[in-house]
Amino acid sequence: MLLAEVKGSVVSTAKLDTLGGRKLLLVEVVTVRPEGLQRTGRQMVCLDAVGAGTGEVVITVMGSSARSAPEMGAVPTDAVIVGILDALNADGQSMDLGIVHDED
Repeated sequence: MLLAEVKGSVVSTAKLDTLGGRKLLLVEVVTVRPEGLQRTGRQMVCLDAVGAGTGEVVITVMGSSARSAPEMGAVPTDAVIVGILDALNADGQSMDLGIVHDED
């Protein structure tokens, strides 16, 4: 599983029938650091199985885990959003779900 921030939506009018009616979202993988969540610059497109929206921190699965999510068995996908984070505890502390911006 990966944590990611939803960056926006992806629109594709020409696609396989099994993708029809499914929401595609662009997400950026985030990493957990002592100071909070940080962007990695690594983006991917995920099928949304939970109704996530822009700016939310989500749980994504890839590979065979993505295809085993409910109603995804026949869908050609490698990445699915399976949860929206409400809280995160790491290293014994509650983490802010806001994304820490680099000071470059």
